Amino acid sequence: MRIDKGLAILELNIQGFGLNPTLIWDDEMAVLVDTGMPGQMEQIHLAMSEVGVSFDKLKAVIITHQDLDHIGSLPEILNQSNNHIEVYAHIFDKPYIEGTIPLIKTDPNRMSKEQWSSLPEQIQFLYKNPPKSKVDKTLEDGEELSYCGGIQIIFTPGHTPGHISLYLKQSKTLVAGDAMVVVDGVLRKPIPQTTLDLKTAIDSLEKFLDLDIEKVICYHGGLCNIKDKKQIRDLLS
Repeated sequence: MRIDKGLAILELNIQGFGLNPTLIWDDEMAVLVDTGMPGQMEQIHLAMSEVGVSFDKLKAVIITHQDLDHIGSLPEILNQSNNHIEVYAHIFDKPYIEGTIPLIKTDPNRMSKEQWSSLPEQIQFLYKNPPKSKVDKTLEDGEELSYCGGIQIIFTPGHTPGHISLYLKQSKTLVAGDAMVVVDGVLRKPIPQTTLDLKTAIDSLEKFLDLDIEKVICYHGGLCNIKDKKQIRDLLS
């Protein structure tokens, strides 16, 4: 779904559950923010085609954080591309994405025997064999990538140790990852059940108040148009 010049949400679906990677592009290249679950490569191809962007144009992938539904199809993207694709993430989540440390939320060793045995075999296999990909470059708070009119990095820990959000200067759009969610078109706080440190995650939202934001894209819930920052400020209370 195109939402601005050179900006679209790729609406992916898995068993009725929606995921919303962001695609940014210009005349030179395209950048994908997050990659869905494992096995969603075909959906990503189709979604890019529907907004008129060739997969061959993809030159960079930015991962907002380590969770399985954000890194899932990254290995397939890298394997299928004829180009070298630069992979970016925060240094705190890099070892998890690269597989040197098990993903925090799906590590079998962190689960009770009851939790583990309640999972379907397919999910158990996925948790034991998560996707792994090399991170080429790590990102820091306040850093700006020159791609597609300027992409500012905002370090927003809490949901995971290395969660980042992105501010797209050209379209005044915040790509929030899982720092917030959208429910019925309204911004909400991060989901407590899947957020490792809820207080830190909510405190991180204060960084958004310094930005000139007109639109927010949340990975869960999609697009929210911002009339004023009160919508974000209210989440800090």
